[in-house]
Amino acid sequence: MADGKMHADEVETDVSLVRRLLAGQFPQWADLRIEPVASAGTDHAIYRLGDEMSVRLPRIHWAVGQVEKEWEWFPKLAPHLPLAIPTPLAKGEPGEGFPNPWLVSPWIPGEDATEDHLRDLSEAAVDLAGFILALQRIDTAGAPRPGPTGRGVPLAVRDEYTRNGIARSEGLVDIEAVTAAWEAALAASAWDGEPVWIHGDLLPGNVLARHGRVSAVIDWGPLVGDPAAELTVAWALFSGESRAGFRAALGVDDATWARGRGWALSTAILELPYYIDTNPAIVAKARHRIAEVLADHKSGA
Repeated sequence: MADGKMHADEVETDVSLVRRLLAGQFPQWADLRIEPVASAGTDHAIYRLGDEMSVRLPRIHWAVGQVEKEWEWFPKLAPHLPLAIPTPLAKGEPGEGFPNPWLVSPWIPGEDATEDHLRDLSEAAVDLAGFILALQRIDTAGAPRPGPTGRGVPLAVRDEYTRNGIARSEGLVDIEAVTAAWEAALAASAWDGEPVWIHGDLLPGNVLARHGRVSAVIDWGPLVGDPAAELTVAWALFSGESRAGFRAALGVDDATWARGRGWALSTAILELPYYIDTNPAIVAKARHRIAEVLADHKSGA
């Protein structure tokens, strides 16, 4: 998009807006330093607030519901999890021309959990699997469900949605190979257990590392659904021995692993054409996931 937006209908934000919102609703923080945080994230604008807090504003309509989920559920989930999550400190209301609720949360130090920032990917795979398993053990009573095609729904529900993404990616990927890999994932048995808690977008940019180890998980709207939706990170961050270790630590069956590969492919093939001109970082990560999935499918893994 010519104006630099990632979404045609996203809401613009800047430091002056954040300061006005704070002055009107949380004046005790209005004089703190406010700095925009550079991020490849697509749903929220994030600002550092002083040294120890952040302000997070949904920039697109589909992210608005995440505010209430985090406000209600993070305090309940956090005590049960082995990694830090940004439990909100305050919830702001629409104002100053900004139409959405928003959050003030702790600033969790760390770097994106990429290979460059992790001392050992196999160690990271076990640590992240431990987080997933701890999350899945938490009681789901009253938990939010996914939207009609959201993370955690049966993979078949995403079929039309995903095939549209494949069609829009003509010239960007091997359409036949992607279609074959997608159909193989669809052929896996559907989840027939109770829904479990999932992050839903567990990618390296939403996981933090400190001192070479996975330390925190951020940027998620908690919900429950098919645990396969949580496995995307296997093809986004891990490979070879570390991917095998991740799977072993989780103890998932063949069908769940196959559906997880389908989730990795579905999300990437939708991101690739959508952000092709606006977010090169997301595009590069989507291409990587697609390549990893296709290699796995070709090898019969």
